[in-house]
Amino acid sequence: MSSRAADGFHRLYGSPPEGVWAAPGRVNLIGEHTDYNDGFALPFALPHRTEVAAARRPDRTLRLHSADVPSGVVTLHLDRLDPARPPEGAESWAAYPAGAAWALLDAGLPVGGADLHIRSDVPTGAGLSSSAALEVAAALALTDLYGIPLTRPELAALARRAENAYVGVPCGVMDQMASACATEGHALHLDTRTLEQRHIPFDCAAAGLRLLVIDTRVKHDLGDGEYAQRLASCHGAAAALGLPALRDLPYEDLDRALARLDDPVRRRRVRHVVTENERVVRVEELLRAGRLRESGPLLTEGHASLRDDFEVSCPELDLAVATANAAGAYGARMTGGGFGGSALALIDAEAEAAVTRAVTEAFAAAGFKPPRVTAAAPAAGAERTL
Repeated sequence: MSSRAADGFHRLYGSPPEGVWAAPGRVNLIGEHTDYNDGFALPFALPHRTEVAAARRPDRTLRLHSADVPSGVVTLHLDRLDPARPPEGAESWAAYPAGAAWALLDAGLPVGGADLHIRSDVPTGAGLSSSAALEVAAALALTDLYGIPLTRPELAALARRAENAYVGVPCGVMDQMASACATEGHALHLDTRTLEQRHIPFDCAAAGLRLLVIDTRVKHDLGDGEYAQRLASCHGAAAALGLPALRDLPYEDLDRALARLDDPVRRRRVRHVVTENERVVRVEELLRAGRLRESGPLLTEGHASLRDDFEVSCPELDLAVATANAAGAYGARMTGGGFGGSALALIDAEAEAAVTRAVTEAFAAAGFKPPRVTAAAPAAGAERTL
């Protein structure tokens, strides 16, 4: 058994791990801030992955170590994991794998002690779901070690519970579902109410295209209250309209519903969610028909909605989108929760260097940090690798 994670585990703990498990970050092609409104999303998994090398222990101790964070080994007791007191400070990263263990135990599953060593190349704070990758990889490692047969959607649901109840971020399930359930070469159409999934072929290369991920290097923190404010506003609007969730408002009835809302903020939030659900449906139809280029304007339309109606963009994201479009992209949009993170741009393959240069030069002229620009293609979801 050999991998960087396995070798790091052996050096750290003095014996080889029983296995290595990995889960990817994700890009959301379209369908932002719809998941906690029971709506639709169209994410896909990235090649960037979080690896967890792990082995069982004979006691109830959970030892956690990250090769990427200089905090040493974090030692916890399974029976004293408490959502009211997650690891903090330099050890705050440990809340994600600890939360995965807590969620499994809270569900009545027979998880025992374990040693974990973690390595990741999923950029943190870039809107690419590094937290979901860590939760899913840790949960998969623990369930495999202890012979617990969970489906991938069940695993994703428990990883989401870890982030909601243990870490304290009121996210929807889309990130964890993409990390756990995505397949190579496909986008994942997800109904976040029923958890129904459809794997939609998404092959940019075959169409002569690239999908660029532009990491603005602006860190975002979904635990700072802005995310919770958006969630509360959406749920309040749904209640005011007499709906279980904003997903239940048909696109055709949007104008009539908006006229019933007095709060201009709620009107904007509702308009984004309902039109974004419609964009997911339309983009899926275009992907199925092999008309990838025609999805570009819908990406740009989605960005304008996130910027103006949901108010989760930032100057760096807006500049990335505007510059990519001016340089010839078919469309561009922010991806992820917002307030920083990354943008996407759908371009012709031969335009990659020119678009990358244009965005980099625009950031320099604006006095922003240099962006990181890479091409993305749909990769496989969580799996055991060794």
